[in-house]
Amino acid sequence: MPDALELLKTRRSVKPIEMTGPGPSAADIETLLTVAARVPDHGKLAPWRFIIFAGDARLAAGQKIAEAFRAGRPDATAEQIEFERQRLARAPLVVAVVSRAAPHVKIPEWEQQMSAGAACMNLLTAAHAMGYVGSWLTEWFAFDRAVLGALGLAEHERIAGFVYIGKPTKAPEDRDRPKLDSIVTYYRGASA
Repeated sequence: MPDALELLKTRRSVKPIEMTGPGPSAADIETLLTVAARVPDHGKLAPWRFIIFAGDARLAAGQKIAEAFRAGRPDATAEQIEFERQRLARAPLVVAVVSRAAPHVKIPEWEQQMSAGAACMNLLTAAHAMGYVGSWLTEWFAFDRAVLGALGLAEHERIAGFVYIGKPTKAPEDRDRPKLDSIVTYYRGASA
């Protein structure tokens, strides 16, 4: 079996809390993003972009998340606020994949959104190929306009996913996958 197929068969998500450093180097990040950008993109629109959160920037962004959390929940405890502040610090690197999907004369918005999703998946696959683990998440703050504005997203932009990347703290466990006979049908044409 080709190595690429084995790679795809062994990729799995790892919780950010189960990640540690070292994170990807600057050269690794460039490779990860180069691979992430090699996705189907009808019309060559690049309907996505990337925001990198590494080092202290993870806590700076986390401060914005915590502020939005506190503003929406005046009864929040100090522990809850601190948890929100640490959200992006759970892994050495977090890449926000931003969907820039917009109306277009030829390319439906849903195709543009799927292209952003494909960028997330390529990012995870590239991380796995480079010996890292990853997790693609959208949590409450991915849908909060105050947080998105603080992170530099325009009003029409949305988060396709926050992709957390690091080294595993323990061997990743696989989970049950759907049996093919429960998710696959073969089209047989019109029945007589």
